[in-house]
Amino acid sequence: MTRDLSALLTSEGPVLGTWSQIAAPEMVDLIGLNGFRFTIIDCEHGVFGIETAENLARAADANDIACAVRVPRNDPVLIMKALDAGIRHVVIPNLESAADAARAVAATRFAPHGLRGACPCCRSGGHFIRNWDDYVTAEEARVGIIGLVETVEGNRAIREICETQGLRALMFGPFDLSVSMGLNGNWRHNDVRAAVTDMVACATEAEIPVMMPVFSPDPSECGELMAFWREKGVDCFVIGSDKILIASAFAEWTTGLAQT
Repeated sequence: MTRDLSALLTSEGPVLGTWSQIAAPEMVDLIGLNGFRFTIIDCEHGVFGIETAENLARAADANDIACAVRVPRNDPVLIMKALDAGIRHVVIPNLESAADAARAVAATRFAPHGLRGACPCCRSGGHFIRNWDDYVTAEEARVGIIGLVETVEGNRAIREICETQGLRALMFGPFDLSVSMGLNGNWRHNDVRAAVTDMVACATEAEIPVMMPVFSPDPSECGELMAFWREKGVDCFVIGSDKILIASAFAEWTTGLAQT
C-alpha cells in the first residue's frame, strides 16, 4: 500500500510534493523519479474517478513516494472508496466548520466510532481480511484526513476546525480563498496572505501539520514563498501541479528555440 504520508508531515523539511491532475501513471513515474516525495491525486478537478486514482496510487507505490487523494466533496462514501483502494490519506475540499471536519474524520473510522462502511475484500486489506480486529486497529492508525480550508467561511471557523480531534493535517487554498474574498484569483494579494498566515498560526498552535500549496510556475518565486512559510513553521509544500510544471517546461523549450 501507499507510503506513510504522516511520517513526511512530521519530518524536517522542506518536503516537496505536487498535484496529479493528469490521468497517467507515467506522470506519477516522472514525479517520483524527479525528486518529489509525494503527490496528491486530484479527483476534484482532475477529470477521472477512483478507478484511475487507484492506478495512480500503484504508480506512487512503484516509485516509493507517498500519495493522498483529493475527493470531490466531503462524502463518507467517496472517502471510504479511497481508503478501501489503499490510499491512506484523503484531502477534503472546502472545510467550512468544525462539523465538516468531524464528519470527515468520522468517515475514516468504522462503527461504532464512525461512518466508514466495512468490507473484508478490499485492496487496503489485501483483498481478503482474515483478522478483522487487527485490520481495524492498523487501518485506523494509518489513515488520515487532510482538511482543505479555502473559503472566507472556513477562514472564520479556523479555530474551531483546529480543535477537531483526528485531523492529520491542514491545507490552505490561496487561489480559491482569493475568489471567495472577491479578489478574482489574485492569490498574491496581501489580504489573502494575511488570512492564510492567521490560519497557519492556528494550526501550528494546535500542533496540526500544514501542507502549503505553492502555485507559481516561477521557481524563484516558489523559493521565496517557501522561505516565507518556513519562517511560519511550514515544512511541507505542494508545488504547482503536473499540468503547471509540464506547461512551464513546454513554454521554456518553445520560447528558447523560437529565439535561435
